[in-house]
Amino acid sequence: MAKRKKEKKTYKYECSLTGESYILTEKAENPDELMSVASWYDMNAEMDDRPDDVKKKLGLKAEIQAEAEAAATTETQE
Repeated sequence: MAKRKKEKKTYKYECSLTGESYILTEKAENPDELMSVASWYDMNAEMDDRPDDVKKKLGLKAEIQAEAEAAATTETQE
């Protein structure tokens, strides 16, 4: 007798900020409040505790440095 494979039920949701879609294996209680990890880190930049190599892969470190340099040049011009 063949074993029957157990089916996993998946739920597809969309990030309310970026429009990025993702799949979860559990049903969300408040699907309107869900957001992607990237958008959460964008909203909470001060709490970004990811390692530098992850930020480098995502290209975030270069963006942060560019923003810091832009802020420094505006301060020196004033």
